Amino acid sequence: MTLDVVTLLNEIAEIGRDPVRGGYSRHVYEPAELELREWFRRTSTSLGLEVETDRNGNIWAHWGPRGAGTIAIGSHLDSVPGGGAYDGPLGVASSLAAVSALMDEGFVPARPVTIAAFGEEEGSRFGIACLGSKLMAGTLPGPKVAALVDDAGVTYAEACRADGIDPAGLGRDEERLTSLAAFVELHVEQGIGLADLDAPVAVASSILAHGRWKLVFSGEGNHAGATRMRDRRDPVAAMAAAVLAAQRIASAHDGSDAARATIGRLTPVPGGTNVIASRVDAWLDVRGDSDPQTRALLEEILQAANAAAEEHGCTLEVVEESYVSTVHFDADLQQRLVGALGGVPVLATGAGHDAGILAAELPTAMLFTRNPTGVSHSPHETATDEDCRTGARALTEVVRLLASESRG
Repeated sequence: MTLDVVTLLNEIAEIGRDPVRGGYSRHVYEPAELELREWFRRTSTSLGLEVETDRNGNIWAHWGPRGAGTIAIGSHLDSVPGGGAYDGPLGVASSLAAVSALMDEGFVPARPVTIAAFGEEEGSRFGIACLGSKLMAGTLPGPKVAALVDDAGVTYAEACRADGIDPAGLGRDEERLTSLAAFVELHVEQGIGLADLDAPVAVASSILAHGRWKLVFSGEGNHAGATRMRDRRDPVAAMAAAVLAAQRIASAHDGSDAARATIGRLTPVPGGTNVIASRVDAWLDVRGDSDPQTRALLEEILQAANAAAEEHGCTLEVVEESYVSTVHFDADLQQRLVGALGGVPVLATGAGHDAGILAAELPTAMLFTRNPTGVSHSPHETATDEDCRTGARALTEVVRLLASESRG
């Protein structure tokens, strides 16, 4: 019996619900995400797929013998804090549904097919997005990743062991990379493009350049009631000015809809109601349609942030935590997918994905399923059951196309 993508999503609908933020909080190697990993293993095994967890904590479910020329599909299972139900799991559930449908019709792939569930795509626990695919591609050194620490003081190495991963093995997976002929990731659209076009499915053209920077504003901690306003060196005030500057600069930058800047995470130290903070840690996300635009936007924002720090008697330290250049997906693969799906739209995206990381290593592509409101990274993220099923059917046709081709 063919697995239904909506039924699969309903199976995990209670895993990782966040009673405070709403939505879901499913962070890598924490109980909810570990439960999702087990669900993926169990469901894959029920289809007769061979399941393995690689050296970097990514899970693979293989249809057919492993080897060169493998077609990979999939996405991730983790979420941002208070995220939606579709970001990540829709791609994994659609992959399971697609393979199931092809199996039930008796399709015999000429190439091996594998479903991937990548780890720590959102970067919500350890601060680096697409960590599983970056480790696999070798863009991050294993020892550096192993030493990362979450807010509770747990290292990535310690967290790996929760799923039986030896942190000593973290790093580039050359054998796996060379075995893959292509990777196609289905994802709920994180934007309003398909709703505007009144279309249920699209193929991705590119991903905006994007990065994350940690900003540390340092001032002088003091008593909120005993310290005159003119005597304060308040890093929260400096940070607040930087937030407004980022908003203003990105909104005006070259008149481009692709220029985006966000400070969405703030941690004041010590964080008391009646205490002037001594330090504020803030994380800045900047995106643009090219590397020069993104770097220029960043430079303007940091100049404004430094000016705000100086105005309030504070200092500013900036650390780049990650950066990904503009990704243009494989043009040939993109056009083959568009043709196989009857001429669906082609859209760029401002959101980063594992397919974007792997694009430097092998041909990759993405399918988007319509999000009627465009809201994502939020409990209000949504997609209709009909569109989810349409997306899964589209992915089925993509696998049929790619897995029918003889190996080169």
